[in-house]
Amino acid sequence: MGDRLALDLQEISHDPTSLSQSGFWAVTTSFEGEWTCARFGRVVEAPFPSERRKWTGITGEWFSTFSETEYVRYVESIRDTIAQGIVYQVNACRELSAPFDQQSLAGLMSEMLKSNPAPFASYLRLPGIEIASASPELFLQLADGEVVSGPIKGTKALNVTGLDFGSKDVAENIMIVDLIRNDFGRICETGSISVPHLLQSQNHPGLSHLVSFVSGRLRESLTWSEISAAIFPPGSVSGAPKLSAVATIKEHEARDRGPYCGALGWVEGASALLSVAIRIFWTNRDGIIRFGTGAGITWGSDAQQEWYETELKAARLLSIARGESQVSNR
Repeated sequence: MGDRLALDLQEISHDPTSLSQSGFWAVTTSFEGEWTCARFGRVVEAPFPSERRKWTGITGEWFSTFSETEYVRYVESIRDTIAQGIVYQVNACRELSAPFDQQSLAGLMSEMLKSNPAPFASYLRLPGIEIASASPELFLQLADGEVVSGPIKGTKALNVTGLDFGSKDVAENIMIVDLIRNDFGRICETGSISVPHLLQSQNHPGLSHLVSFVSGRLRESLTWSEISAAIFPPGSVSGAPKLSAVATIKEHEARDRGPYCGALGWVEGASALLSVAIRIFWTNRDGIIRFGTGAGITWGSDAQQEWYETELKAARLLSIARGESQVSNR
């Protein structure tokens, strides 16, 4: 992640309390709350190592857990739930998958770094799982007792001119900022929570996002289990109120999201950097490569446009995965 390369895997734990032990821990969590913490013996400053085997591209057909018609129906069902006052916003996702016969995602990661650089790009390979991430979103940064989160709500094509983020995106972003403030209220000192940046436009390869930042001072002596209980899953990829949104997701999405929409990053002592695990490819070493995409649904959503947003978020990275990596970073 960044220029930090972790080597010499020493221990794997599925208990977040392990993070209180010294050392560098790579972390991946599932959307459903399962932790995988991997302690490494050596961390060096180095660029991502070039993969000896060239990425040859995915040539098979991608299968989606929702067809266009099914996804539109999912969105309309969420709007009905909103109309009943049960929930205000839900992040509706679908998973794309294709046959995978290559040895590693490292070659794909190299192509992503060249053609789709991202602020929280990261690569993790452990027994049983491999993840290549182009995440643009900060879930949690911890440094010197201060915690920061940078939820993204609002997406448009970067090359669209004369089109500002609309009222739906603005309202959705503010709604999730309030949710993050509430989550931080469970782990931060009273009076320390602030929103230093609200509704910033950030440009990424092919996309523009609406981003806000929430900060606070972490209460002393909290364990990672307590932090996890307060802030997981990430609010930007679940919804508000979070419990109702997660229940709605579970009702409609038959397959667990797994590492998609969880957290991905590292913890080292009193410091941590965790991204929201979006824009990720992953494989469980089962001959399948997977990619998730989704959209935030509110009462103001147009179901067809939300489907197009899931297509937009996936298009560039799927093109890279197919081996069509000569695309502009604009």
